[in-house]
Amino acid sequence: MPGLLGKKIGMTSVFSADGKNVPCTVVEVGPCVVTQIKTVENDGYCALQIGFEEKKEKNTTQAELGHLKKSGTTPKRHLAEFKEFKEEYKLGDILTVDLFSGAQFVDVVGTSKGKGFQGVVKRHGFGGVQQTTHGQHNRSRHPGSIGACSYPAKVFKGMRMGGRLGGDSVTVQNLQVLKVIPENNLLVIKGSLPGCNGSIVIVNK
Repeated sequence: MPGLLGKKIGMTSVFSADGKNVPCTVVEVGPCVVTQIKTVENDGYCALQIGFEEKKEKNTTQAELGHLKKSGTTPKRHLAEFKEFKEEYKLGDILTVDLFSGAQFVDVVGTSKGKGFQGVVKRHGFGGVQQTTHGQHNRSRHPGSIGACSYPAKVFKGMRMGGRLGGDSVTVQNLQVLKVIPENNLLVIKGSLPGCNGSIVIVNK
């Protein structure tokens, strides 16, 4: 589906027509540059590759510089592909937040906040041991038995245990678009989005 790359600015709130305070997230969407046009004849499918956010030339490889030189644009920090654009675009065309001017709902893909190594209570929602009698000592948040048995005498793959939490790709669907601010390339979306402030998100129409 068509979409653009953007940067999560932060959360705020706006008042609706009936006076309710609605929490929302502000995203800086674009401007994005068309860096490659993929066709069925050359690549086997149709898509647009777009670039977002400026990057220093000294931090760009020669292969990337040669690739971006075809579209006549400066080095870009982030590249992504989008399909099913109704309009036809050329190399070097600039896409702005006006793409979402008529959209009421969008899907947003982002990377969730990393929380490091966490236990089973926080990671999987285990209830823990509430009763601390009968010798129970300092084990209220431990997972307990992990399925010991005589045969096959091993822990099966997929056992819910402690581990690294967060840092995953998360997609939130059907978020309402409250306002489009084209002069500042801003998109005001109802609710929260995955990721920290300043993180890159993909907004799909």
